[in-house]
Amino acid sequence: MVRVTSPRATRTGGEPSAAELRTRTRVHAAVAELGPVSAARIATLLGLSGPAVRRHLDAMVTEGVVEAREPRPAQRRGRGRPAREFVVSSAGHDSMAAGYDDLALAALSYLAQVQGPEAVATFAEQRFAALEAHLSAAVPAGASTSERVEALAAALAAQGFSASARPVGGGTGAEGTQLCQGHCPVRRVAEAFPELCEAERRAFERVLGTRVQRLATLAHGDHVCTTHVPHEAPRDRAPQDQDPHRGPHQTPLAVTTAGNQTPTEGRRL
Repeated sequence: MVRVTSPRATRTGGEPSAAELRTRTRVHAAVAELGPVSAARIATLLGLSGPAVRRHLDAMVTEGVVEAREPRPAQRRGRGRPAREFVVSSAGHDSMAAGYDDLALAALSYLAQVQGPEAVATFAEQRFAALEAHLSAAVPAGASTSERVEALAAALAAQGFSASARPVGGGTGAEGTQLCQGHCPVRRVAEAFPELCEAERRAFERVLGTRVQRLATLAHGDHVCTTHVPHEAPRDRAPQDQDPHRGPHQTPLAVTTAGNQTPTEGRRL
């Protein structure tokens, strides 16, 4: 789970104690890794009481680092008001990030101006080459797709991406595993240069040995980066030149992105 720093919030009687700040940091990180997530689930996972978790969440909502929203339709069950779910806000992501965004933006802008957009794409591929080698070593060959995605999520989490994996579409043609990244260390840079998101997606394909489909990105303004991995047999190499609109490995989900491009493709700030 990624380490985060939540702004200090005052309370009646003075500043929160060191123990409270540590707990708030754990809650903040849980929201980043699992969001959208309910207070009850956070309490269960962290071994905390429900009221304690809700108190920290309410404080972070007031601070502006966490946002509360109504649960997804699929999560609405039974009678009564459904429990709210929490996600990290844009300000919350900024508090988690570790600097150098301005320098990176300036450097890539200069590279694009002098060498052209292709140079940025080449840089993005090279940047993810080292990470890809690390991730490949952590993902077991021959394991099932879901096991490989879970291993990939664990490896990404260790690199500060607050990643998790969850099964979706069980028993349907869209069955697969979704890889969710609740924090991106280069979010601000990726907003301006979507080549980073695309290079990451392609790296995931090579690591997993199967085609993947990016459904949402933090860089595009979504609350989490979501990558769908269909349950199919892994291959030795992902078919990067295959037409994404046909073939046996087409993802069976109806999404708004074209092919396998990230939602930020072609966008510039």
